[in-house]
Amino acid sequence: MARTLLSALCLLVGLVCFPSTECWEAPWFCHGHECPVYTVVQQYEGFEERNYEVSHWITTDVASAIKSDLKDGFWKLYYFNQGQNSENKEIAMTRPVLVSVKEADGMGEQKVSISVFQSDTDIPEPNDNTIRKTVIPGGTVYVRSFGGFASDEDALENVQQLREDLRAAGKEFVENRFDAAGYDAPWDLINRHNEVWVRAP
Repeated sequence: MARTLLSALCLLVGLVCFPSTECWEAPWFCHGHECPVYTVVQQYEGFEERNYEVSHWITTDVASAIKSDLKDGFWKLYYFNQGQNSENKEIAMTRPVLVSVKEADGMGEQKVSISVFQSDTDIPEPNDNTIRKTVIPGGTVYVRSFGGFASDEDALENVQQLREDLRAAGKEFVENRFDAAGYDAPWDLINRHNEVWVRAP
């Protein structure tokens, strides 16, 4: 399994900030940045059930979830936001940076992508044809949160625990996919917040 999902995200986020312009009050771990809008449906022991609104992202595929591949993917998205797009438009960074993993099954290969949330739906076209605009439909997401400087082992252990908790609670979920969400810059030493997401069918 690829290394350092969330620890790599710690290095990637926090480069640019801007004040919230939406009426929705983002949670504390967004640190004043724009985040995808959601409501908490129910809080369980060990995980949270959220209902996310439809959200817009820019996304690029990466070779794997190792730190170097994630960094390469992130910088593509960062420079898109810095004006390397069809309108030469600068777009402020948001939270979280999201790594999506479709796990290998049978003869298939693992697929990994990295995405950055876009609070404005009027997104310029990418100059780089390896970047695409994506829309994540609204729906139910199960979230397990944990603190500290997260390692790859932390991310995978939390995904496994989340899946076990969901089975125990009788929840249906997509078995072979998960997301790792990073909210903090590497120089943020306290109150760190990491998440793993598993989606309902």
